[in-house]
Amino acid sequence: MKILQVLTYYRPHTSGLTIYVERLSRALAVRGHEVTVLTSHFDPTTPRDEVVDGVRVVRIPVAARVSKGVLMPGFGFAANRLVRAHDVVHLHLPQFDAAGVALRARVFGKPAVLTYHCDLQLPPGIGNRAVNLVVHTMNHIAAIASRRIVTYTRDFADGSPFLRRYSTKVDTILPPVELPAADADSARRLAAVAKVNGRHPVIGMAARFASEKGVEVLLDALPRVIESHPGTTVLFAGQHRDVMGEQRYLERLAPTVEALQRAGRWHFLDTLTPAEMAAFFPSLDLLVVPSLNRTESFGLVQIEAMMNGVPVVASNLPGVRQPVSITGMGAVAEIGDADDLAARMIEVLDDPDRFAGDPAEVARRFTPDTCAAGYEGLFESLRAAAR
Repeated sequence: MKILQVLTYYRPHTSGLTIYVERLSRALAVRGHEVTVLTSHFDPTTPRDEVVDGVRVVRIPVAARVSKGVLMPGFGFAANRLVRAHDVVHLHLPQFDAAGVALRARVFGKPAVLTYHCDLQLPPGIGNRAVNLVVHTMNHIAAIASRRIVTYTRDFADGSPFLRRYSTKVDTILPPVELPAADADSARRLAAVAKVNGRHPVIGMAARFASEKGVEVLLDALPRVIESHPGTTVLFAGQHRDVMGEQRYLERLAPTVEALQRAGRWHFLDTLTPAEMAAFFPSLDLLVVPSLNRTESFGLVQIEAMMNGVPVVASNLPGVRQPVSITGMGAVAEIGDADDLAARMIEVLDDPDRFAGDPAEVARRFTPDTCAAGYEGLFESLRAAAR
């Protein structure tokens, strides 16, 4: 089967959505399918057309940026050619260009499946309100033109105003999660950079330094956690400089973060490779996911942590609370409530055995091959129906 994946940002961009599509595409290729990714050429140092891990990546030049999106004048021509050449079109929302691709799939008689990763919620501002309106409209057109809509959990689907309008089309497939084996060198380098050297507890956060991730909620919760557990150290893995649209957010929180850095209680690790992430999780006693809005729909890092036996405290957001609910490995804190986040963190740190769970079973349920098999069955059923 020839499968076309369409999304705005692909590797080397790092986000939960890009990681999801990368893992799924590789797994589908391993299962014998011909997979092409159509995306933006946002990083001019990358090739326009290449094959990576058995997956062809076609990148379209970017003429301009609008908020967190891009304008690609050549995208339509490439979409015409590639939609015709593939058996199934797989779209990933939020994405401005998805509507045009879904309509092309209808015209060319190719089934389109839309995976809805999260709700779009840009920061306040007249420009962002206009972008929100346009993208929401395009997303609805894409949903109407697509045959089926996939999301990670029914919990998120029931809580999403967007997905509730298309409930008869919605299927759920658990996301693909994998980590390479952690090697000793990566673990040693990580410990040297973080300078933890046995200080405990070690609390991890793996995300971009962005307003929707709730970094300030963790910062406000830390004094109470440190009072209860004086050795507490935070390791922040992920991009914190030059995050698109988040410079003011970083500047606002910088004084608090810098004070914690001077005290040796906060360490930025920047973006880690998969091998380094595999070493990152075992170094933790707890992972926190204090996200604030529906731009987070699950949090793949929760499963990665749980596969390594690390419990999680996550926000009580639809979808985001599901990993803890499914596995029992952690606790759920009220959204944006620093006091409750601190209480739940202390609860887990005080009695880690209670939240130990079964890491092997977690890994089994979330393999990329399991996810790919779910999509494979969906794609085949749509092709059969079309025939």
